[in-house]
Amino acid sequence: MSALSHTPAPSLSSAGAITDVAGIEVGHFSDARRPTGCTVIMARDGAVGGVDVRGAAPGTRETDLLAPGNLVQQVHAVMLAGGSAWGLAAAEGAMRWMEERDIGMDVRFGTLPIVPAAVLFDLPMGDARIRPDAAAGYAACEAASTAAPAEGNVGAGAGALVGKLFGVHRAMKGGIGTASVTVGGVTVGALIAVNSLGDVIDHNTGQPVAGARTEDGTALLDTRRALLRGDLPKPLLAGTNTTIGVIATDAVLTKVQANRLATVAHDGLARAINPVHTMSDGDTLFALATGRVPLEGNAPGMTVLSTMAAEAVAIATLRAVHAARTVTVGELHIPCVADLGAPRG
Repeated sequence: MSALSHTPAPSLSSAGAITDVAGIEVGHFSDARRPTGCTVIMARDGAVGGVDVRGAAPGTRETDLLAPGNLVQQVHAVMLAGGSAWGLAAAEGAMRWMEERDIGMDVRFGTLPIVPAAVLFDLPMGDARIRPDAAAGYAACEAASTAAPAEGNVGAGAGALVGKLFGVHRAMKGGIGTASVTVGGVTVGALIAVNSLGDVIDHNTGQPVAGARTEDGTALLDTRRALLRGDLPKPLLAGTNTTIGVIATDAVLTKVQANRLATVAHDGLARAINPVHTMSDGDTLFALATGRVPLEGNAPGMTVLSTMAAEAVAIATLRAVHAARTVTVGELHIPCVADLGAPRG
């Protein structure tokens, strides 16, 4: 009888980045005045786009044009931002930056950059009147490059928190994380800003690593188990959470396939966040296909790409909280994973 072999899970320290996908650049803007910011994921040459909105309280822009039956086939950037709905203004700065460089769709009277966007709610972190605007989006584009992007308390993840179901004072620091998976010469990468109502789970062990803490603040509560035993959550304002992100691949995909990739990528969120897609989350994932590698011969098809996307999202979500660092804003002290000595998987 032959023994079953086991392939170890990818380590967090060598998980790659969304910029491993040819044609993708990432830039952050982090506001020095309070924990907030924005992150642009840019495809200068255009990418076939898709989106799937699962949370019940989204803040988004230009998602309808990504529907398979609608006219526009390619997008040129996706903007992720803090600041709740006010943060959608960051996309205007990205449009201006790209128009100045003749990046976009020729509409005869000008070059029109297509820049969908999604936002998360980080207003509890300092002065809520400070939020990403067009200047912030422009600055994020100025910083964009093909280098592996910074993670943790930067860009759209600067003011992100996780585990808020029992009150912000018992939450932990979220952030932004990235990862990539390559199979058969095709790469799928993810960049995820994690600001979830629920806990972040290590999908390899099933154990929470960041989220709601016990009343004394010294240990993880385990939100799922707390809810199932009848603990009552705090009253919630809709939309005060939200995990947003982008999945990118160098595969050639149709618009239908790109939308499908965004849909199945949410499986990664479901593995890494519990509870997820709640009435108070606006969870939104975009998909971008740069088309540098044709899906032919032995290249992975949609089933494999879907598995890769979900895995990249789960790893990126976990990396976001491991890279996050403690923040104190006024009387609000938000610890990070390292503060609680949580296992690193």
